[in-house]
Amino acid sequence: MEVVSREGMRVDRPLLTITHLTQLLTYFIGFGSLIVPLIIWLSSRNRVEGMNEHGKAIINLQLSLILYVILSIPAILLLGLGIITLIGTAILGFVLPIVNAVRASNGESPSTFLTIPFFS
Repeated sequence: MEVVSREGMRVDRPLLTITHLTQLLTYFIGFGSLIVPLIIWLSSRNRVEGMNEHGKAIINLQLSLILYVILSIPAILLLGLGIITLIGTAILGFVLPIVNAVRASNGESPSTFLTIPFFS
Protein backbone atom coordinates (compact mmCIF):
# COMPACT_ATOMS: atom_id res chain seq x y z
CA MET A 1 0.00 0.00 0.00
CA GLU A 2 1.46 3.32 -1.06
CA VAL A 3 0.98 6.27 1.25
CA VAL A 4 0.49 9.66 -0.41
CA SER A 5 0.89 12.94 1.46
CA ARG A 6 -1.27 16.05 1.17
CA GLU A 7 1.03 17.48 -1.50
CA GLY A 8 0.61 14.38 -3.66
CA MET A 9 4.12 13.12 -2.95
CA ARG A 10 4.93 9.58 -1.88
CA VAL A 11 5.93 8.90 1.71
CA ASP A 12 8.91 6.56 1.39
CA ARG A 13 10.85 6.40 4.65
CA PRO A 14 12.86 3.31 3.65
CA LEU A 15 14.24 5.19 0.63
CA LEU A 16 15.20 8.13 2.86
CA THR A 17 16.93 5.73 5.24
CA ILE A 18 18.81 3.97 2.44
CA THR A 19 19.84 7.32 0.98
CA HIS A 20 21.48 8.24 4.28
CA LEU A 21 23.16 4.86 4.60
CA THR A 22 24.68 5.09 1.09
CA GLN A 23 27.03 7.70 2.57
CA LEU A 24 28.84 4.81 4.25
CA LEU A 25 29.97 3.39 0.89
CA THR A 26 33.32 5.14 1.28
CA TYR A 27 34.11 3.01 4.31
CA PHE A 28 33.41 -0.21 2.39
CA ILE A 29 34.41 0.37 -1.26
CA GLY A 30 36.38 3.61 -1.09
CA PHE A 31 34.08 5.92 -3.04
CA GLY A 32 30.43 6.69 -3.73
CA SER A 33 29.47 8.56 -0.59
CA LEU A 34 28.71 11.71 -2.56
CA ILE A 35 27.73 10.37 -5.97
CA VAL A 36 25.16 7.71 -4.99
CA PRO A 37 23.10 9.91 -2.61
CA LEU A 38 23.30 12.75 -5.14
CA ILE A 39 21.81 10.53 -7.85
CA ILE A 40 19.05 9.26 -5.53
CA TRP A 41 18.26 12.80 -4.36
CA LEU A 42 18.13 14.31 -7.84
CA SER A 43 16.00 11.49 -9.23
CA SER A 44 13.39 11.46 -6.45
CA ARG A 45 13.35 14.88 -4.78
CA ASN A 46 10.08 15.88 -6.49
CA ARG A 47 8.35 12.53 -5.90
CA VAL A 48 9.21 11.56 -2.31
CA GLU A 49 8.14 13.65 0.66
CA GLY A 50 11.13 14.84 2.68
CA MET A 51 13.69 13.80 0.08
CA ASN A 52 14.62 17.38 -0.77
CA GLU A 53 15.34 18.24 2.88
CA HIS A 54 17.25 15.01 3.55
CA GLY A 55 19.09 15.16 0.23
CA LYS A 56 20.33 18.68 0.90
CA ALA A 57 21.48 17.60 4.37
CA ILE A 58 23.38 14.67 2.85
CA ILE A 59 25.10 16.75 0.19
CA ASN A 60 25.94 19.48 2.72
CA LEU A 61 27.48 16.88 5.04
CA GLN A 62 29.54 15.26 2.29
CA LEU A 63 30.83 18.59 0.98
CA SER A 64 31.65 19.66 4.55
CA LEU A 65 33.58 16.44 5.15
CA ILE A 66 35.56 16.93 1.93
CA LEU A 67 36.39 20.50 2.97
CA TYR A 68 37.43 19.38 6.47
CA VAL A 69 39.78 16.76 4.99
CA ILE A 70 41.30 19.26 2.55
CA LEU A 71 41.90 21.75 5.36
CA SER A 72 43.32 19.06 7.65
CA ILE A 73 46.18 18.13 5.33
CA PRO A 74 48.08 21.45 5.65
CA ALA A 75 47.23 21.47 9.36
CA ILE A 76 49.14 18.19 9.72
CA LEU A 77 52.26 19.77 8.28
CA LEU A 78 51.94 23.04 10.17
CA LEU A 79 50.67 22.13 13.59
CA GLY A 80 50.22 18.40 13.76
CA LEU A 81 46.64 18.96 14.87
CA GLY A 82 45.34 17.91 11.48
CA ILE A 83 45.53 14.28 12.60
CA ILE A 84 42.92 14.99 15.27
CA THR A 85 40.76 16.77 12.70
CA LEU A 86 41.04 13.82 10.30
CA ILE A 87 40.05 11.37 13.02
CA GLY A 88 37.12 13.59 14.02
CA THR A 89 36.06 13.88 10.38
CA ALA A 90 36.14 10.10 9.97
CA ILE A 91 34.04 9.63 13.11
CA LEU A 92 31.56 12.33 12.06
CA GLY A 93 31.31 10.83 8.57
CA PHE A 94 30.48 7.44 10.05
CA VAL A 95 28.16 8.38 12.92
CA LEU A 96 26.05 11.19 11.43
CA PRO A 97 24.70 9.16 8.47
CA ILE A 98 23.58 6.44 10.88
CA VAL A 99 21.93 8.99 13.20
CA ASN A 100 20.18 10.62 10.24
CA ALA A 101 19.07 7.25 8.87
CA VAL A 102 17.38 6.51 12.19
CA ARG A 103 15.83 9.99 12.20
CA ALA A 104 14.58 9.50 8.63
CA SER A 105 13.00 6.16 9.51
CA ASN A 106 11.18 7.90 12.38
CA GLY A 107 9.96 10.70 10.14
CA GLU A 108 12.16 13.37 11.74
CA SER A 109 14.31 16.08 10.16
CA PRO A 110 18.01 15.28 9.66
CA SER A 111 20.68 16.49 12.06
CA THR A 112 23.07 19.08 10.65
CA PHE A 113 25.72 18.86 13.39
CA LEU A 114 28.99 20.50 12.20
CA THR A 115 27.62 20.74 8.66
CA ILE A 116 28.22 23.80 6.51
CA PRO A 117 24.95 24.82 4.77
CA PHE A 118 26.07 24.94 1.11
CA PHE A 119 22.49 24.23 0.00
CA SER A 120 19.63 25.59 2.08
